[in-house]
Amino acid sequence: MKLELSAQQKNAKAEFRAFVNQEICPDAGEWDRKEFTPPELINKIAKLGFLGAILPQEYGGQGMDMITYGILNEEIGRGCSSVRSLLTVHNMVAHALYKWGNKSQKLYWLPKFASGEIIAAFALSEPNIGSDATSVETTATLAGDTYVLNGQKKWITYGQIADIFLVFAKCEGKPTAFLVEKNSPGLSIKPMSGILGVRASMSAELHFNNCQISLENLVGKLGFGFSYIASAALDYGRYSVASGCVGIAQACLEACIKYTNERKQFGVYLKEHQLIRQMITQMITNVKAARLLYYQAGYLKEIGDPSSIIETSIAKYFASVTATKVANDAVQIHGANGCTTEYSVARYFRDAKIMEIIEGSTQIQQITIADYGYQE
Repeated sequence: MKLELSAQQKNAKAEFRAFVNQEICPDAGEWDRKEFTPPELINKIAKLGFLGAILPQEYGGQGMDMITYGILNEEIGRGCSSVRSLLTVHNMVAHALYKWGNKSQKLYWLPKFASGEIIAAFALSEPNIGSDATSVETTATLAGDTYVLNGQKKWITYGQIADIFLVFAKCEGKPTAFLVEKNSPGLSIKPMSGILGVRASMSAELHFNNCQISLENLVGKLGFGFSYIASAALDYGRYSVASGCVGIAQACLEACIKYTNERKQFGVYLKEHQLIRQMITQMITNVKAARLLYYQAGYLKEIGDPSSIIETSIAKYFASVTATKVANDAVQIHGANGCTTEYSVARYFRDAKIMEIIEGSTQIQQITIADYGYQE
């Protein structure tokens, strides 16, 4: 079997790469230092349709096939993991609403998501709740014609600028999902800073103090929050992260090839040293392997194969571990230079570590994959 991108996918990859090289790579380091994503870049991404990448055309989306969507995430991840994380969370919410929202929610919100008129963020994690997502402490109580939310969310990617949040809370003791607009009474947003990686992703804490939302903002049914809605969103999030990790690793590889072609030690270029060549070989091999894993997961998603879920977990696990290893070696190859902001590998190193934590940690993926293996 020959696995090869279609002509359309190859053309899309070239277009994505050109956009990233021109609009993202030159300034990504500065955004990282300022912990900020410029709104004009988000506008350009929106105009290109990337914020509606996976939504059907009937809602103004691109209807992008899953492998092409993976390529988009890889290329943007190659330039800036923070910007790629905007695609992740926004499209997670879009997909969850497309799959589980009612007709009126879809008709009203999805075209706005697709155009970028509205930026969406995913609000599951809490100060005391990470991997054990079914145990959220935020509560929602029915009071007449409103739901009243109380609690706190943390590590909410692009929470500083999001217009709407997909929030998970316990309602009658059942994990349930709600749409919460940023101007909802009782919602306050606190910017976060000083995070290890993806610093330009403008993360925030959300505080709900008797926050009132309409009954119409319930997504799905009571108790659907985690098993259906969050799971569907996280599956797409893992795919985005997996392909984005390949982008980080590819960026590290390209940086190392350039550096070892220019830097001399002991009278010869670094690329002539056998141990350096060994490290480059491992990078090339693992990057290619990780890319094939997300291609496979994307293909299975495209044809609706149920095994796409576990294959996505495998791709996310391998790609995130690979990104961390490749970034670590990239810093090592760059030596002291790799520990400075003058070279991008320091940013790749910090960003890669975050990828092993978000959308299901390395350890959670190991448990999931092993369980699947024993059930086979």
